[in-house]
Amino acid sequence: MNRLLLATLCAGALSVSAQQKEPVDDIINEFYHHPEHIMVAAHRASHNKYPENSLVAVKESIEQGIDVVEIDLHETKDHILVVMHDATITRTTGKPGKIKDYTYQELLQFPLLFNGQPTTEKIPTFEQVLQLTKGRIIVDVDFKEESESAAKQAFAQIAAHGMEKQVLFFIYDHHQALILHSWNPRIPVMPRAHSVEEVAEIQQMATKQGKFPVIHGDASFYSDSLVKSVTAGGTRVWMNALGKYDKLESANENAGFDQLRKDAAYANVIQTDYPEKLLAYLRKKGLHK
Repeated sequence: MNRLLLATLCAGALSVSAQQKEPVDDIINEFYHHPEHIMVAAHRASHNKYPENSLVAVKESIEQGIDVVEIDLHETKDHILVVMHDATITRTTGKPGKIKDYTYQELLQFPLLFNGQPTTEKIPTFEQVLQLTKGRIIVDVDFKEESESAAKQAFAQIAAHGMEKQVLFFIYDHHQALILHSWNPRIPVMPRAHSVEEVAEIQQMATKQGKFPVIHGDASFYSDSLVKSVTAGGTRVWMNALGKYDKLESANENAGFDQLRKDAAYANVIQTDYPEKLLAYLRKKGLHK
């Protein structure tokens, strides 16, 4: 083959490959291949600057370079999946009632509040969040509904956007993991462990479906030996800075994160209300890329 033609074809192939790579690919690579780096999860997106779980808060998390944005899913009266933490809309909009009491079009009447004041932001749909985050950030879906149909709808929307690789589906009852896996094994599930015994059960379940990429634990049963045994097998351990540690951090810079590192040194995903601060803290210590 003519050398010039070969060089042109190779350059074209490299160009196509470069075009196909997305920002989230680097985050996913870190997530699965660099357990020594601690990943940062933004609780309800970047809600210190914007209304929680809003599109603009999600966008801010992306622009800050956060690894994971955590969102919460509920279902409306007309079976639209929307992003909101509470089952009611009172705290976030100032209006009465539950999400399931309203159609989505009715919910659009109510602006989201920030520091008690109305904004231009409205309650987003899961579809809108998927469109915004595709190729840009890992999404942790905190699924708040109990209906199987709503969960299947969420799985279908994730698959429709081709976003299986960048979504973590968080469940509170780890026994449901095998069921979810049967629907779509390409969507990784993050089970919640409430005890050492449940960690063992989850690890046993992994022999049937393949290892979980991450297990959500907490400080109540944390031990270095337990968490090291989990991470040694290629599974990350997710811990929350929410509450105690974030309160310490808000009162005294680095105090909360320092304490969390002492209490849970081997946890390698941390969810916080201060993702930008945590990211800077970890980078300064060489614990983030």
